[in-house]
Amino acid sequence: MKERLEELKQEALLQVEQADTSEDLQQVKVSFLGKKGPITEVLRGMGKLSKDERPVIGQMANEVREAISEAIETKQATLEAKKLEQQLKEEKIDVTLPGRPVPTGGPHLLTKLIQDIEDLFIGMGFSVAEGPEVEQDYYNFEALNLPKDHPARDMQDSFYITNELLLRTQTSPIQARTMEKHEGRGPVKIICPGKVYRRDTDDATHSHQFTQIEGLYVDENVRMSDLKGVLNEFAKQMFGNDREIRLRPSFFPFTEPSVEMDISCKLCNGEGCSVCKGTGWIEILGAGMVHPNVLRMSGFDPEKYSGFAFGMGPERIAMLKYGIEDIRHFYTNDVRFLKQFHQA
Repeated sequence: MKERLEELKQEALLQVEQADTSEDLQQVKVSFLGKKGPITEVLRGMGKLSKDERPVIGQMANEVREAISEAIETKQATLEAKKLEQQLKEEKIDVTLPGRPVPTGGPHLLTKLIQDIEDLFIGMGFSVAEGPEVEQDYYNFEALNLPKDHPARDMQDSFYITNELLLRTQTSPIQARTMEKHEGRGPVKIICPGKVYRRDTDDATHSHQFTQIEGLYVDENVRMSDLKGVLNEFAKQMFGNDREIRLRPSFFPFTEPSVEMDISCKLCNGEGCSVCKGTGWIEILGAGMVHPNVLRMSGFDPEKYSGFAFGMGPERIAMLKYGIEDIRHFYTNDVRFLKQFHQA
């Protein structure tokens, strides 16, 4: 049996050396080390040997198996290394080739515009204040001089959740909350950007959800001339130094006196066109001096303090600034539209 085991060992090692693929090695392994292989047959015949010969043949058979297994593993590693080397030669990558461009996004037009307006007013000494979008009826209306029976409180204008909770219809409640926190002591100088909601039919110029930026300045001896100066600076910074402004009398429950601000039409330079409806002016915001009742309800003494407030819609500002005709473009997320303003 020793001679037979030695012959099997040499034959197996020769076949391992001649194997060119992993499949060839697997075949050698099955042929010599499998359950039906010759080495297994030798071990099955050990019952015919004497007691002294059995351990010797058993040890030799195990050594033969180990030698064949080690040879197969070594050759397998060699074949894999050779295969990898060949693969690297055939699958070279030219690292000098330019990569595929990855398109990058940018801030939404409204986000960028709101940030620009914030920076403008921060430069004039205002700070940015925020408040809840689900608002109490008191702060949304009553604290702004709109009692329960006021026509502007019509249910059709607002999204009510309960009798005392609604989605805010303006960012003015932030002004009331901020003044209340100051406990009757000025100055208060803030702008309030945010989303607002109204029950409106969506069309080219209206939306049930839109954005607002409102401003408030309360202190001693604040005058209408201060309001005009701030708005004039805003108009020139936002629309160009050649823009002119005018203030027209208007009415808002929370300001007295109230005005609406127009800017001279950019397209016709004030001569009159279809955009400004022949007037040479375009309305962009409402403003006025804070109503004494609003000051009083927020804890300020109207005999000592005065203030002004203004409110604008960033959508309208953007439509005028960039010639956008439909407010719905801001919310349909059409990349073809939005990418025009990445550098705006």
